[in-house]
Amino acid sequence: DRVLVRIKDLTVEKADEEVWVRGRIHTSRAKGKQCFLVLRQQQFNIQALVAVGQHASKQMVKFAANITKESIVDVEGVVRKAYQKVGGCTQQDVELHVQKIYVISSAEPRLPLQLDDAVRPEVEGEEDGRATVNQDTRLDNRVIDLRTSTSQAIFCLQSGICQLFRETLIRKGFVEIQTPKIISAASEGGANVFTVSYFKTSAYLAQSPQLYKQMCICADFEKVFCVGPVFRAEDSNTHRHLTEFVGLDIEMAFNYHYHEVVDEIADTLVQIFKGLQERFQTEIQTVSKQFPCEPFKFLEPTLRLEYREGVAMLREAGVEMGDEEDLSTPNEKLLGRLVKEKYDTDFYILDKYPLAVRPFYTMPDPANPKTSNSYDMFMRGEEILSGAQRIHDPQLLTERAKHHGIDLEKIKAYIDSFRFGAPPHAGGGIGLERVTMLYLGLHNVRQTSMFPRDPKRLTP
Repeated sequence: DRVLVRIKDLTVEKADEEVWVRGRIHTSRAKGKQCFLVLRQQQFNIQALVAVGQHASKQMVKFAANITKESIVDVEGVVRKAYQKVGGCTQQDVELHVQKIYVISSAEPRLPLQLDDAVRPEVEGEEDGRATVNQDTRLDNRVIDLRTSTSQAIFCLQSGICQLFRETLIRKGFVEIQTPKIISAASEGGANVFTVSYFKTSAYLAQSPQLYKQMCICADFEKVFCVGPVFRAEDSNTHRHLTEFVGLDIEMAFNYHYHEVVDEIADTLVQIFKGLQERFQTEIQTVSKQFPCEPFKFLEPTLRLEYREGVAMLREAGVEMGDEEDLSTPNEKLLGRLVKEKYDTDFYILDKYPLAVRPFYTMPDPANPKTSNSYDMFMRGEEILSGAQRIHDPQLLTERAKHHGIDLEKIKAYIDSFRFGAPPHAGGGIGLERVTMLYLGLHNVRQTSMFPRDPKRLTP
């Protein structure tokens, strides 16, 4: 009738209490009439001792020593204060003296990867010749890889990003919406979309919820956001691209200037960063043990530079580029380093992009025909949000689409949505996996995608 106790709650305050615990056998080591087990739950673990005595026979010790790694067990025992700190366990001040042990689910004796190898820092493994686990082996055996303390921490923190995103925007008066992921026409001329069979015709997987966000603004919702999958049929095999990712999307009507929206989005991200610092220090520290990284720095209010200022900084650093040229990935990263050196922030906004490098629906800057009311936001020198004031006038939108050579029939529904009165509005889309990766200073977005999809991976 006892309640199962969480390993993370087994502290010195529970010393001498009898408890029931469920966990996985992380390691076992028999030594004479004793067997030392390490029981694990998510990123927390505790040493458990099975010793011959009043509550355990020799057979029980032998039985415990032969339970295969990763098996799930229920343990009844007494929490005891440890004589010295238990290295290698999160619960270092106590250990569990086992009285009864039950195997709930037995794991096969041969595992495709060892969890200790999977959490070993690569540099450490190289130095002492011990094994580390490569990315493909991790992803091929993702269920086991997700059991590591690092993976557990990554995805707990990612869950926190979604929670803080929702909390912040709801507090700001936004409404969460759900948008279709199967659409009838590919946006922007049909590039980079997945085609799917739809009864007797074809349909497409949505590249973005943008059309539907904007339609909601036209329907007087004023402030909306959504969290959902986004599909990109791009043959990009890079460290930061996926063919399916989770989009955190925002759209908002404004009264006077699109910077009202820019400031609202930036503040939302700042609130997320602050919330992660306050609520997820354990997870941040767990990840940093395997992947050391400087803590993420940001300013409040957020630094906002104009595109021309960013170009000037790059030119000072020896980069040759034109005024209307888009930033390449190396130049993005270099600018991120220059901004960090000058302003001591990992998060900043680049505003007023050249009109020539932005999509057709981007509002031109009324003060300068060569620039636009558009912006990107960066973390550690990599873009995490691309956004803009949208053209809400159907005539101007038609002109810009023609200028870009887009078939007007294919975007008719998009243009028509603005014919019945549309307020000025702006928005943007954030990649959840990319934010998680860059906040934690990781090197590949596949580490922050639970079951990643890229041009070469469709399973598991």
